[in-house]
Amino acid sequence: MEQAFDSGGVRGVLHQPDNPDGDAIALTHGAGSNCQTPLLARLARSFADAGLVVLRYDLPFRQQRPKGPPFPAAAARDREGVAQAVDALRQIVKGRIFAGGHSYGGRQTAMAAAERPGMADALLLLSYPLHPPAKPEQLRTNFFPGLQIPALFVHGTDDPFGSLAELTAAIKLIPARTELLPVERSGHDLKRAGEMAEEILLRLRTLAPAFPR
Repeated sequence: MEQAFDSGGVRGVLHQPDNPDGDAIALTHGAGSNCQTPLLARLARSFADAGLVVLRYDLPFRQQRPKGPPFPAAAARDREGVAQAVDALRQIVKGRIFAGGHSYGGRQTAMAAAERPGMADALLLLSYPLHPPAKPEQLRTNFFPGLQIPALFVHGTDDPFGSLAELTAAIKLIPARTELLPVERSGHDLKRAGEMAEEILLRLRTLAPAFPR
């Protein structure tokens, strides 16, 4: 079941599974989209079919403006929005909480997790924007050494925001467990990842040990 969600400053769509397993995931979007993007919707429905409560939500910058990119000066507010979404799920489920996002949303989710150890049990980072296209020297990894939460990076083989080789080298800076799942013939939009929901969820669950039931 899908229903609109608007509570505590968090706005989006809540997916309630027919057979919940006690776990949940918060998913958010990139800089140029919103929580209705097809990739997030497809993953959310597949994850809910597998038993997870899923909250796909708009970051604060998108709540304020229906179009346009985020303001760098307001990124801290977007990270607060990530934490609020995770907190909202903690009011609904008692099991593991995963947090993830596409591109900018994944970056802000990871940064929020570095600032808040224990925020989530594992991260799902879709098309992490390692650097701007054609600017490999501008790495967005300064917080990686402080990231204590396991992370699954799902990345296209043709992503101009970072090659698989670049990302493989970069994630060695993260002290927590990490895994990289390549998506063949996929660019930054990562559309083909929608077909890989089952594998993505299996790997994500493996990164975070299950709670005793």
